[in-house]
Amino acid sequence: MCDESIGGYLPKNTDESTNDLQSLSSPTMGREIDEAIEVDSRSVRSRDDLINNRPGAVLRQKILSLPESPGVYLYIDKHGKVIYVGKAKRLKRRVSSYFNRIHDSAKTNVLVRNIADLRFIVVSTEEDALHLENAMIKEYKPRYNILLKDDKSYPWIVVTSEPYPRIFMTRNKSEIGGKYYGPYSNVQSAKVVMDLIRELLPIRSCRHFIDADSIRRGKTRICLDYHIKKCEAPCVGYVSESDYARHIVQARQILNGETRLLIGYLRDEMGRLSDEWRFEEAQAVKERLAIVEKFNAKSSIGGNSVDEADVFAYDETSESGYIHFMHLRHGAVVQSMSLEYRRRLAEPKEEILSMAIGEIRQRFEREYTEVIVPFMPDVEFEGVKFVIPQRGDRKKLLDVGMKNLHQFMTDREKQAEMLDPERGVKRLMERMKADFRLSVEPRHIECFDNSNIQGTNPVSSCVVFKNGRPSKRDYRHFNIKTVEGPNDFASMKEVLHRRYTRMMAEGESLPQLVVVDGGKGQLSAAVEAFEEMGIRGVVALVGIAKRLEEIYFPGDSLPLYIDKKSESLRVIQALRDEAHRFGITHHRNRRSKSQVVGALDGIKGIGERTSQALLRHFKSVKRLREATEEEIASVVGVAKAHIIAEALGISDSAKD
Repeated sequence: MCDESIGGYLPKNTDESTNDLQSLSSPTMGREIDEAIEVDSRSVRSRDDLINNRPGAVLRQKILSLPESPGVYLYIDKHGKVIYVGKAKRLKRRVSSYFNRIHDSAKTNVLVRNIADLRFIVVSTEEDALHLENAMIKEYKPRYNILLKDDKSYPWIVVTSEPYPRIFMTRNKSEIGGKYYGPYSNVQSAKVVMDLIRELLPIRSCRHFIDADSIRRGKTRICLDYHIKKCEAPCVGYVSESDYARHIVQARQILNGETRLLIGYLRDEMGRLSDEWRFEEAQAVKERLAIVEKFNAKSSIGGNSVDEADVFAYDETSESGYIHFMHLRHGAVVQSMSLEYRRRLAEPKEEILSMAIGEIRQRFEREYTEVIVPFMPDVEFEGVKFVIPQRGDRKKLLDVGMKNLHQFMTDREKQAEMLDPERGVKRLMERMKADFRLSVEPRHIECFDNSNIQGTNPVSSCVVFKNGRPSKRDYRHFNIKTVEGPNDFASMKEVLHRRYTRMMAEGESLPQLVVVDGGKGQLSAAVEAFEEMGIRGVVALVGIAKRLEEIYFPGDSLPLYIDKKSESLRVIQALRDEAHRFGITHHRNRRSKSQVVGALDGIKGIGERTSQALLRHFKSVKRLREATEEEIASVVGVAKAHIIAEALGISDSAKD
């Protein structure tokens, strides 16, 4: 693959550099690198500093002598340590691009300033360069390279190469000789396949080595599996190698995703047995056929137009690029794996996708024919047809890959949050800060909502979220005092005045974000209140419309539409719904109270305390009127109960 010997181009490993490489392999290596790079990035203070991107005389001469050929280049620091490995279709052009300009990424500028020497390896094709780059990154673990986070061992299913093969699940691919199938994306997927094989075929589950000699010498004896018809006892010679091999062939068809072929065979076998009047055997085959058809319906995701394909789904965050790989045969997924590449510099998604394609090809010895991708990789793979589907069965396959990838990303995030709970909060706060154009993280958010029925009993609610979660002890409700009739705008203005005037008077810290439930009208009223209190610009303010989840900003006539799947929008929706629930509950209680008090008002001998007691017990006038005099007496006594019953026309008879 290489035109030159690698040994002639790499620096000699001194004891110091060897120790450095060992330290880079430690579990904390990724975090330490990120912290070091951030420190280095902050040391770049001005554009004048970045003039140092120009190479020295010796390094410049090496760059000028580079060939215009595919290859791999290695950047070496002043300690003789490899700090970056890259690939190029044209070595000279690619390496020169690092030194002839100022880069947008501060980290890239820091990398260039730390380059003291250069080595390179010429190869035949860009694809060869990709594979060599991948191998060298794994060997040297350079400080500035993208890092494949592969800390998970995937399950495989192996069919051993024995006279009477065993089939079992393993995470160690080199555990025993045989044919390995997988990897499976999770243990549950592998168990489903294993359960199907166990249920369908009488494959032995013991660990004994069985051949003609062990059978002849009687080294093993029949186990329970034989008696429950899960095994045909090859250990004592009850089944021949050829008959047992037929079961293995069917198992391989399942593992290869060739369940359609197996279904055809079972249907033919069922018909043959029926024609021979062997109905009990035909019924047994029919039951096996139903099991395979049920499994096939669950495992098949491809349409009739896609018989075999490889699918790569891609998504990314600011820190990592994620890839989910699926290999389909006869419409069923027979291989799948998810990968995470941790960014060091501003690597483009095309480069990360190319690395993943090369990694899967090398790891599983895959020979691609048709590869379905969301965009083109930056490397040309010989003999590989890349398809970017827009519709049809291939688009559905890519969508399935994206669904699996998003689940993988969610699981990764949950694992990280379990280890560091503050990580999830920090990520959410950063997302909300960006989505709502804030200058600070919205750790403290308050939301207001008004409630009234045709202007009666107007109330307003204030709910508080801290770090993205409800803080119920800080909830407040307000009875509107200065507004007559159904005037939401004036009510909102009154409540905001009361809330934040008091907070400032008591020296409490104001929230970073205030949300008002409503569109432009409520937001305008809130802006007026903030201006009168002198806190406009100090506290961020937005309004959320109810119909289309539109976010309005003061002074902006056009609303902002946040991605429906965004965590930011989910927090705001939860705020709005909680404010609505809290406000409606308070309004309902006030309305019930006023109805009970109104119904009892004017009854001689019945005062406010009696009305309150009845309200707490019966909750509403309707329930009070439906009660018996005896039930009322249990709350307020016999004498008052008799007065209330006469006033409300309540009968002495018990309720139905």
